[in-house]
Amino acid sequence: MITALLRSPLRRLLPLLALLMLAACSSSAPQPWRLTDISGHMPDLDFNLVDDGGRAVSGRDYRGKVVLLYFGYTHCPDVCPMTLAQLHVVMQRLGPLADDARILFVSVDPARDTPAVLHAYVNAFDPRAVGLTGSPRAIEALVKRYRSAFSREPPRSDGQYEVSHSSAIYIFDRDGKARLLATPAHPQDDLVHDLHLLLAAPGH
Repeated sequence: MITALLRSPLRRLLPLLALLMLAACSSSAPQPWRLTDISGHMPDLDFNLVDDGGRAVSGRDYRGKVVLLYFGYTHCPDVCPMTLAQLHVVMQRLGPLADDARILFVSVDPARDTPAVLHAYVNAFDPRAVGLTGSPRAIEALVKRYRSAFSREPPRSDGQYEVSHSSAIYIFDRDGKARLLATPAHPQDDLVHDLHLLLAAPGH
């Protein structure tokens, strides 16, 4: 099932793969980060969506917080809940510093993921998680902005369907600058290490 969820059109994922290679080769100087450094390779945190309380929000509403942006959906059978469960453990390990972090779970299934559905879902994992939804056009624009990808699978006989999506976690600093990218291949310790550095650094 995990393989099916991670399957996205390769053509649409090539820009993200190229970004990872560019970031890895951009500097030979020692870096403090264990995750992939994407500083200067991704745009600032910017969107206009609706949060899980039904409020219109933008990227600027999260300035001052370290943001972990993840694209998923509430009917996801394994990848999304495993990722959110891991991020909850990461937040616990960060202790009081985690109060200055926010997990933004952007639904790629806005037809089913209403604000109320998202609220119940994300809060089952961590109180610092916020569900975000919006129009299909707004979601698609945000996905493209960060060179991610998703596609809806054909409906089953019962009318239900799955959504294949990429599984990267985009991390932004307190100023809304894209700084790091994590994948399922990164150990939890790496997330804790790099988030500790970002959270301990003051915003500008």
